Amino acid sequence: MYQIEKSKDVNEEWISDKTRFCYDGLKRQRLNDPMIRGSDGRFKAVSWRDALDVIAEIMHKVKPEEIVGVAGKLSDAESMMALKDFLNKMGSNNVWCEGNGGQPQADLRSAYLLNTGIANLENADVFLLIGTQPRVEAAMVNARIQKAVRGNLAKVGYIGPAAEFNYDIEHLGTGPQTLQEIAEGHHSFFSALKNAKKPAIVVGAGLFEREDKDAVLCVVETIAKAANVIRPDWNGLNVLLLNAAQAAALDLGLVPESDKSIESAKFLYLMGADDVSLEKVPSDAFVVYQGHHGDQGVYRANVILPASAFSEKEGTYSNTEGRTQQTLPAVPTVGDARDDWKIIRALSETAGVRLPYDSLLAIRERMRTVAPNLLNMEEREPATFSVLVEPKLNKKLNPAPFKFAIDNFYMTDSITRASKIMAQCTSQLLNK
Repeated sequence: MYQIEKSKDVNEEWISDKTRFCYDGLKRQRLNDPMIRGSDGRFKAVSWRDALDVIAEIMHKVKPEEIVGVAGKLSDAESMMALKDFLNKMGSNNVWCEGNGGQPQADLRSAYLLNTGIANLENADVFLLIGTQPRVEAAMVNARIQKAVRGNLAKVGYIGPAAEFNYDIEHLGTGPQTLQEIAEGHHSFFSALKNAKKPAIVVGAGLFEREDKDAVLCVVETIAKAANVIRPDWNGLNVLLLNAAQAAALDLGLVPESDKSIESAKFLYLMGADDVSLEKVPSDAFVVYQGHHGDQGVYRANVILPASAFSEKEGTYSNTEGRTQQTLPAVPTVGDARDDWKIIRALSETAGVRLPYDSLLAIRERMRTVAPNLLNMEEREPATFSVLVEPKLNKKLNPAPFKFAIDNFYMTDSITRASKIMAQCTSQLLNK
């Protein structure tokens, strides 16, 4: 009964068809053995010891500031904690999670959480969606907004490229200019927000990739304050994260030291990261790909380490509203794959900087010292503060319109890209 009540707060025991049917991708294009790329460009299967020895040797030959690590969008918190600890011990703090490369800071949880909460969204009476399409970015969140529109006759304003919604919206504009007009009170939608009983602003995490992200978020905060979006009994200022790993990564402090870190990398560790802009990586950089699918990250790799998928291991995850959940293995591990954190732990010993934990319990105790909220299972811990970023008065808005964060709803990660069913859905989508 407890689990049923908690599920009502998140998805009401409902999942999208994409989530329900992409499972066949877990069986295809899997990585089974450690491999090293030879001088002829082909991969050769090797032992775990040989693969780890090569990686450790290369890491000691580069400068600490040239070591970069990127966690994939499906990474569990334990693995990200291990990756961060390992690179820190190697002298590098250039480690982040896919989708968080442009995140300005991780000190204030309200700066990256859906503060209203998923279930509470259906109580809002006015929505302002900024650079986000919940229908393709977060189906469960979209379902709550749809309920608010149908049940409460909620009004929805949207700023972004022309898009298809499954409820009525008012397309206010395509970019920052409209946002500025609302902040200055010159746009009619400002009155709708200010007069609403429970207004909600939803900012798309895709905006973090913009160079003027600080300026955009400051304008959003200006609107929130002027329209009383944040009140003692209501926090309607939200960020909608795109990926499963993002919230936990930010809780653990996985943010880059600068936006240019990857461009100066001589050693790049991709832990299930397949959507990194590899064209920015120097041609002479040594790349390690640790993951479960032979997806995009493999093509640039010098060494491949096979890892377990989320369905094959225990792991901790936090959703966009900051609610934590732990998973258990549902199927056996494929081939000679290992859990991500165990691979990192073994590599740390080979590299001579042994991490001080040998079990999930021990690594979770380490997580407790950094982000204790990640140990509170099935509980949502609201953020203490309610501001996005400090004003950056020297930052100017770029008039360029906002872009789609997701091009293809059916193929957003290595698992869905390996799915035959999702390929069929994509084909039908393109034909339509």
